[in-house]
Amino acid sequence: MVAIRTAAQAPNTRRCHSNISTSQAIVLIVNPAAGRGGVRAKIPGLLEIFRARGVTNVYRTSVAGDEERLTLRAIREGATTVVAIGGDGTCSRIADAIVRAKSPCRLAVVPSGTGNDFAKTLGVDNLRAEEIADLVVRGVAAHIDVAHADGHYFLNSCGFGFDASVLEASNEIRFLKGDAVYIYAALRQLFSYRGIDVGVSGMPGPGRGPLLMVTVSNGRWLGGAFEIAPRASVIDGKLDVCVFSNSNFVERVKLFARALRGTHLDLPSVKSATVQQLTLSFGSKPTMEMDGELRVATGTTVELHCVPRALAVIAAPGALERTRSATPAES
Repeated sequence: MVAIRTAAQAPNTRRCHSNISTSQAIVLIVNPAAGRGGVRAKIPGLLEIFRARGVTNVYRTSVAGDEERLTLRAIREGATTVVAIGGDGTCSRIADAIVRAKSPCRLAVVPSGTGNDFAKTLGVDNLRAEEIADLVVRGVAAHIDVAHADGHYFLNSCGFGFDASVLEASNEIRFLKGDAVYIYAALRQLFSYRGIDVGVSGMPGPGRGPLLMVTVSNGRWLGGAFEIAPRASVIDGKLDVCVFSNSNFVERVKLFARALRGTHLDLPSVKSATVQQLTLSFGSKPTMEMDGELRVATGTTVELHCVPRALAVIAAPGALERTRSATPAES
């Protein structure tokens, strides 16, 4: 039988790393709610794939936030790799716990969410579960940058304005799955979203004014389908910022279509830069999208910065070595 533990059941005992085999030092953290619950039917098969490779330590989340506690317990018990079976939010919370603990523990992912942006970054989004399990057991790790904003570390993106509004709207859509959820919600918001007043400090140009959206990206993808930061790299020690003017409907449609292909950076309504840190100021506490989840900022000023090579990950060979096709302006 596979040993499955919930947050309340996981023991607090510490194990010596030297006494743990490679497979025993791998812990699966399963979020049954990922992908709007669509992963539940797949869990037994996924666990069997890992069990066949000697991986039997499995923790199952029961409420939002369990990932942090389970990750810290796994680290205390000697885990060297945590495998997230979930979406971007699950990966983000596990990564946040690993980085806060200053642990060398590696993060891998079996994509099971709605957008799976982080899985795209790691190059595992189109791999079979068996292939991912083999990568995990081989245990060849690389180090990637993470980003920090408002007291949290994130992996992919942090967005304000239209992005957050689309995510909020997408949470109400139950008749679609995968990338179609965010695309449909974005199309609906194109007609009605009024923009956000925000001041941008740390990159040339925007200053302060009404904007459609500001995205600060570590990875390239947003909402599964949008290549919002096509020049981004998780190994360059920088964040990619896109500032979108609050343009008319026709320009918004053009932006929407171009962002799907990652060809929007040359539009007049888009300003982009590569920065190490950025400060955004708002008239009130903003709602922000962070790795596919909504948060309300703790204050009216949000500072963001990159933390270079702070997280060990297991990625597909060559996935992290993609370089920029061009160099954006830097501050």
